[in-house]
Amino acid sequence: MHHNVGYMLELLTLETNKPNKMKRRRATPGPDGHAPPSSEADGAKRKVRVARYLCDSPRQTSSREDWGNLPHHVVLQVFQYLSLVDRARASSVCRHWNEIFHIPDLWRKFEFELNQHATSYLKSTHPDLIQQIIKKHAQHLQYVSFKVDSCTESAEAACNILSQLVNCTIKTLGLISTARPSFMNVSQSHFVSALTVVFVNSKSLSSIKIDDTPVDDPSLKVLVANNSDTLKLLKMSSCPHVSPAGILCVADQCHGLRELALNYHLLSDELLLALSSEKHVHLEHLRVDVVSENPGQTHFHTIKRSSWDALLRHSPKVNIVMYFFLYEEEFGPFFLYETPVTHIYFGQSVSKEVLGRIGLNCPRLVELVVCANGLEPLDQELIRIGERCKSLAAIGLGECEVTCSGFVEFVRMCGRRLTQLSIMEEVLIPDGQYNLDQIHSEVSKHLGRIWFPDMMPIW
Repeated sequence: MHHNVGYMLELLTLETNKPNKMKRRRATPGPDGHAPPSSEADGAKRKVRVARYLCDSPRQTSSREDWGNLPHHVVLQVFQYLSLVDRARASSVCRHWNEIFHIPDLWRKFEFELNQHATSYLKSTHPDLIQQIIKKHAQHLQYVSFKVDSCTESAEAACNILSQLVNCTIKTLGLISTARPSFMNVSQSHFVSALTVVFVNSKSLSSIKIDDTPVDDPSLKVLVANNSDTLKLLKMSSCPHVSPAGILCVADQCHGLRELALNYHLLSDELLLALSSEKHVHLEHLRVDVVSENPGQTHFHTIKRSSWDALLRHSPKVNIVMYFFLYEEEFGPFFLYETPVTHIYFGQSVSKEVLGRIGLNCPRLVELVVCANGLEPLDQELIRIGERCKSLAAIGLGECEVTCSGFVEFVRMCGRRLTQLSIMEEVLIPDGQYNLDQIHSEVSKHLGRIWFPDMMPIW
């Protein structure tokens, strides 16, 4: 513990007390005619610099650090670099450090880690410490997150903590499942009740990340009623109990909303028009998960082109990010007309037809990632995308096929605006013009930097 604190203090000292010029002095020989070890001399000088820097009073200091009398602001800064466990241990060094340990500034940001030791190797916040935080620092918490493992007990423990934060002024809240979404296994009434406590008492929430949770429409109405003036970010993908009407209520009332993440079934023409109203600020990010809940049985609705156009007129710089996890036969409603999407990620196989539609109807495309396609070369589709998507700057291809000459033509067309180009070597098919040895230099020439295809590691 003392070693960690000492190391941090030395770093602070060296950063704030750097001399303008460095001079080397010849070491004075000792009685035996040899120079003393430089490390000892340097270490002594460093200790003196630390002591002088840390002392606010003009009195003479010794080279031995008096940890208990360190200035208040220095200890506070060092504590901010320490883990919670080390900070708690340091608070027992002396009364002065213990007082600093309870300063509100140190408790504005906190992450509760809740894991079951029997099933998880991740560390967990000690229950006694949790109770101390709730008792002494709940009113200081502003940036709070809960990281839970796949056990329902961990998610229930998070809900129990949330329900006790009655005197808090939380600004950001994140509920994170590190494995399976364990919050979905908690009783919906228990979860909603706990979340409502925070929504009612905070009054100044600006960022909420509650993906994969049983949040519902009534709880969103409570959120809006108490935090409509401050909410700027809402991430709530995979929340099956929320309806399009529930998310529309948020958009109608929270005019400062700048980032929204949700599932496609919540996206509607009414929602896009609400986000495009004169009262609403310019939306910066709209993230949409398009996931097939029942493969082969899910019907995906179509968003009108006029609704997309209204959003784009109101927020011309908005980033529209879409993640697709669909089967090929489910892409019917997408990209049939011009769509202002900027980032597209295909997590499953996608057909040549759909990629062809993207080249025709996604002129604002900035990034494209294709996990898999099939065994037919994508030369024409890729070249069309490069030709028509003038803002394309990043592309990644997984289990696909492209001829070497087709790929070179695509890169030549895009040129140096391609800042990220991730292509597996197995994707490229040698042809009469280029082989795998030649393509590296040809692509590098058009990019203006050295480029190699990605290699599949062999373990």
